Amino acid sequence: MRKSNVVLLALLVGILQLEATIATVFNFNYGEALDKSLLFFEAQRSGKLPPTQRVTWRADSGLKDGFSQGVDLVGGYYDAGDHVKFGLPMAFSVTMLAWGAIEFSKEITEYNQMENTLWAIRWGTDYFIKAHPQPNVLWGQVGDGASDHYCWERAEDMTTPRNGYKLDANNPGSDLAGETAAALAASAIAFKPYNSSYSNLLLVHAKQLFSFADNFRGLYDDSIPSAKQFYTSSGYSDELLWAAAWLYEATNDVYYLKYVVDNAVYLGGTGWAVKEFSWDNKYAGVQILLSKVLLEGKGGAFTNTLMQYQAKADYFACACLQKNDGYNVYKTTGGLLYVREWNNMQYVSSAAFLLAVYTEYLAAANAKLTCPEGLIQPQELLNFAKSQVDYILGNNPKSISYIVGYGPNYPTHVHHRGASIASIHILHSVVECVQGFEAWYQNPQGNPNVIYGALVGGPNQNDDFSDDRSNYEETEPTLSGNAPLIGLFAKLQNAPVQFLHSITSTWTIAQSAYYRHKVLIKNTSQKPITDLKLLIEKLSGPLWGLSPTNVKNIYELPLWQKVLNPGAECIFVYIQGGPQAKLSVLSYH
Repeated sequence: MRKSNVVLLALLVGILQLEATIATVFNFNYGEALDKSLLFFEAQRSGKLPPTQRVTWRADSGLKDGFSQGVDLVGGYYDAGDHVKFGLPMAFSVTMLAWGAIEFSKEITEYNQMENTLWAIRWGTDYFIKAHPQPNVLWGQVGDGASDHYCWERAEDMTTPRNGYKLDANNPGSDLAGETAAALAASAIAFKPYNSSYSNLLLVHAKQLFSFADNFRGLYDDSIPSAKQFYTSSGYSDELLWAAAWLYEATNDVYYLKYVVDNAVYLGGTGWAVKEFSWDNKYAGVQILLSKVLLEGKGGAFTNTLMQYQAKADYFACACLQKNDGYNVYKTTGGLLYVREWNNMQYVSSAAFLLAVYTEYLAAANAKLTCPEGLIQPQELLNFAKSQVDYILGNNPKSISYIVGYGPNYPTHVHHRGASIASIHILHSVVECVQGFEAWYQNPQGNPNVIYGALVGGPNQNDDFSDDRSNYEETEPTLSGNAPLIGLFAKLQNAPVQFLHSITSTWTIAQSAYYRHKVLIKNTSQKPITDLKLLIEKLSGPLWGLSPTNVKNIYELPLWQKVLNPGAECIFVYIQGGPQAKLSVLSYH
């Protein structure tokens, strides 16, 4: 055999081995990731745990929260690796859980996870109902961050002060009250098909809290100064619009739609073009939620203002996709959106969720995303959201899953008190405040409890990550980071087909190498598949064996094979130089 042929054969073997490796490592199980992400919310529960509790290293805690002040504040969620119940990020997290349950109810149900999702929502909403004993009163926090962070102890052993902090007419907090109203309104929609009376109760509280937020305006961290060091609010205008938009979705009452239109300029809804969506900044969420009204043809007399909202929604989406004429969200070399140094993954998960939701709205209206760099098919938004999720799950320069307990390689030194100290069911003696630091926080070994599903803060702007308990910017999980993942993982459920890619021939023309690619499509489900549509990107050569549609880059099964029965296969081939084409399932029945 000639030396050149040996080299070429070695190259081809290398390519095939690389493809096989990629297929093995990055064939992510989104259903497993969804289930584990829901477990994280069980690990964060405060209060009396139910018999159905699946995270068994946890036990009852915070059973006297609020009692010294004459109010029952038992329940709700601990915020992150600590034991403070911060109202603003908790409410945002419940809104995100509910939005996922609304938009992706079919997918969550197909994964048999709707009951667990509704329980995750209700653990928050039951607490919010308790925290709202009067129309103009909202208890916004339990525990103090400074004293809590002085100790490293299990929730079951807490010795730090558990004071409650409230908002009222004299101590307003429009941002916190507005976000809580949004959470309750969104949750009312999520619960309506399953428990209409509970849904109605949530709406009563949502309406009262919106009125409180609107009539008594102020920043919540001026009224609850101990929150300022941890969750400083940049303003409340976005939360007022956010709450009104969700109340319109929940009630179809034009009063709330008129509110977001009349206040569009004054509260910044049509003025702020943003590149971040988070517990603090809701503008992108408002803009995309109101775009839905427009895309459904329900704008009526408000159409012009809603078009301005959509223009800002497009700005956010285009900035994420790097198609915003240079005004883009920064992206790492490894492909991750990078917004902030502290817990960047929370901004990634919320952005990816918004893009997945916007995909639904645009696709339903047969519309495209309008970017400065051209018109974008809705599928491209979902593909980008998927790229962020796949980075989280392991398709990254470190080949590490940033979801704890998912895959073979994940963080084991998570900055989380309960996970880092032996369970109270095993170590029955109290772990005292300072003792926790000495015996457990500084322990070089991995955490004794795996906090399944926790999304850690993630890597820095250079894709570097340090699995170190003291590196809380990168190893601490949060409610607000995890909440968008539930709907997102459900949306990205595994397609019922498998692609087996191989190179069957190669040749050189004018010093350029060309390859004959063979792709086998196999139905791996138990049901026949019809109307299968494939998106084939980065295809530069001819293709045989599939039928093109009237939409560029989208193909369907050939005319003689409209149905792919369980276990059945279909083969197509294409020829091109350079890397293989990128295949994804667009839709099927």
